[in-house]
Amino acid sequence: MNPEKDFAPLTPNIVRALNDKLYEKRKVAALEIEKLVREFVAQNNTVQIKHVIQTLSQEFALSQHPHSRKGGLIGLAACSIALGKDSGLYLKELIEPVLTCFNDADSRLRYYACEALYNIVKVARGAVLPHFNVLFDGLSKLAADPDPNVKSGSELLDRLLKDIVTESNKFDLVGFIPLLRERIYSNNQYARQFIISWILVLESVPDINLLDYLPEILDGLFQILGDNGKEIRKMCEVVLGEFLKEIKKNPSSVKFAEMANILVIHCQTTDDLIQLTAMCWMREFIQLAGRVMLPYSSGILTAVLPCLAYDDRKKSIKEVANVCNQSLMKLVTPEDDEPDEPKSAVQRQTEPNPEDSLAKQEGTSSGGPDSSCDSSFSSSISVFPSACTDRAPVTLHLDGIVQVLNCHLSDMAIGMMTRIAVLKWLYHLYIKTPRKMFRHTDSLFPILLQTLSDESDEVVLKDLEVLAEIASSPAGQTDDPGQPDGPDLQINHSELQVPTSSKTSLLNTPSTKGLECSPSTPTMNSYFYKFMINLLQRFSSERRLLEVRGPFIIRQLCLLLNAENIFHSMADILLREEDLKFASTMVHTLNTILLTSTELFQLRNQLKDLKTLESQNLFCCLYRSWCHNPVTTVSLCFLTQNYRHAYDLIQKFGDLEVTVDFLTEVDKLVQLIECPIFTYLRLQLLDVKNNPYLIKALYGLLMLLPQSSAFQLLSHRLQCVPNPELLQTEDSLKAAPKSQKCDSPSIDYAELLQHFEKVQNQHLEVRHQRSGRGDHLDRRVVL
Repeated sequence: MNPEKDFAPLTPNIVRALNDKLYEKRKVAALEIEKLVREFVAQNNTVQIKHVIQTLSQEFALSQHPHSRKGGLIGLAACSIALGKDSGLYLKELIEPVLTCFNDADSRLRYYACEALYNIVKVARGAVLPHFNVLFDGLSKLAADPDPNVKSGSELLDRLLKDIVTESNKFDLVGFIPLLRERIYSNNQYARQFIISWILVLESVPDINLLDYLPEILDGLFQILGDNGKEIRKMCEVVLGEFLKEIKKNPSSVKFAEMANILVIHCQTTDDLIQLTAMCWMREFIQLAGRVMLPYSSGILTAVLPCLAYDDRKKSIKEVANVCNQSLMKLVTPEDDEPDEPKSAVQRQTEPNPEDSLAKQEGTSSGGPDSSCDSSFSSSISVFPSACTDRAPVTLHLDGIVQVLNCHLSDMAIGMMTRIAVLKWLYHLYIKTPRKMFRHTDSLFPILLQTLSDESDEVVLKDLEVLAEIASSPAGQTDDPGQPDGPDLQINHSELQVPTSSKTSLLNTPSTKGLECSPSTPTMNSYFYKFMINLLQRFSSERRLLEVRGPFIIRQLCLLLNAENIFHSMADILLREEDLKFASTMVHTLNTILLTSTELFQLRNQLKDLKTLESQNLFCCLYRSWCHNPVTTVSLCFLTQNYRHAYDLIQKFGDLEVTVDFLTEVDKLVQLIECPIFTYLRLQLLDVKNNPYLIKALYGLLMLLPQSSAFQLLSHRLQCVPNPELLQTEDSLKAAPKSQKCDSPSIDYAELLQHFEKVQNQHLEVRHQRSGRGDHLDRRVVL
């Protein structure tokens, strides 16, 4: 510093003392400056006051010499003390040089700067509030200072400033929020602690409504919640807890929509505390905001669904996520569906879709939302509508929701409980909003069929419920059923019956299809036939699915849908199946289900007595497909009490290729005859006169069997038949009694027998082609 320079009104002694390296001498100089400024205040000499402050600032506080800077700082503090209540007029000039020294490399000088600012603020009190942002910015830097003395001094200044803000009603919150939003993303633990402490103070001031600006800082708070320091995490938990209490007290003033995206992001983080806290907030938001959250459903589901598969280590998160999922599902009502009359294209184009826009989250580039969330979903799905819909009518748009559900169901790595939840959502949407959902059925259908191969029975059950709802919902009925390509898969729709209530006639014309819509009597629509075709195709391509799950799937479908329609349609499809081996296997599976499953009790009773035209048509339809398997054809004739035709079929068995598999099926049929299902058949053996062909058919089976346990079983049964001599009378064969079940005037048994021979010839030809042998006798079993 130039000693010859004029620093008036500062005397040379003051200047010399300010530049001294000893603190005591600088303090003496500060007392002299205080006296000098007091005189100027008494004289109201503002020019000289400004000159003194400017000199101390430019020539000392901002000097290159460290001792001069220290002298300038203590001198500025002395000026403030001397000015008293008038210091507010000169605060800008007093504060700026001091804040500059906060960045000094010398820790002692930073401490003196903190001490000087403390004295300035203490004198000015509320007058410093217009300069709060620069003070806060400076303090936030000192909070992270490595020197403990500096940090201690900043804490004293921080407490003083908090007291001033708390007792004042002139705090500019609007101007402060941008700075708070910027500083909240600091990664330094002390700076974070400083930020959290200030948010707690502002939240406690009655006149300051920080809740209005919560969307600006919520993301940063969740970032701080992931800090490594336990104390900071605890402080942040307290802040978030206070905010949540306030939200519950005043839900009408909360900007739920603006914070939904932030919660969705943090519900997907890997930090357990952040995820649990965000999920708890999401639960409260859904319950408090209600339908306001519907436009964000796809994002919420993206975050919530994976949590449902958590194990006991994350039990708390799983439980809260389950509540979120259930609460969100309840928000979807039938009113969200389209009206019966579809809207015109022009009307649909004018409706805004909140899922078409993405919310641009601020702060993501510098410590913002965690980018480690599941990118397999978030990267490809637009789930964050940004518009606030608090006051506007909420419209449910399913595009994003269905896409999220589809993605989760397609991912085989997703846990069982998540897959079940996805299927429950799909079922719920088909029940509540069927017309909207059927726009997405074509995209969902393949993955729903694939899910039938899931390892979990519970998942398969839920999947079948969804598929059954798709196949029976009146909303799925179209004028053009959309027949699949290829003549072999064409289905005669007019022959399939629509299940009706007990008050409705059993005869249904094609024009009534899909019109009944009682939940207890599912109706058939265009997707029913598509479902049956695709299900059989899947059984054909995945034989293990047929073996392991086939009976289970078909039995459940018979409970969920109309059993007659299922068997009728499958039989019709199998009649045109080109893979004869699969057709035979499938017919055997269907026949076993028909004869043994309790779910098919009503259908069996319907087939036992072929009195109605519908039951006769069903028998003929089943018979034509059952011909792919000779033994199952005979069992169908036994079930329907067509004993004479059963006898005629068995007579044809002599022309067939008797293989081990064939004899095994005959063995199983004998076992079935001894089961309760065929009790009526065994009782009819007592009436030899009216059932001669039944006895002949059973003897025919006996003659086919080798000397095995099944042979002994059937032989013992036939030995119990009374008066077997009656079987040898020619007259009894010619005069068939009226009570005999084997003749139905509406059924052309000769044509059926001819069809049986045709189908068996096709099977024989295919077997010869596979074996490469022309003489099928070589492959017969030698008994």
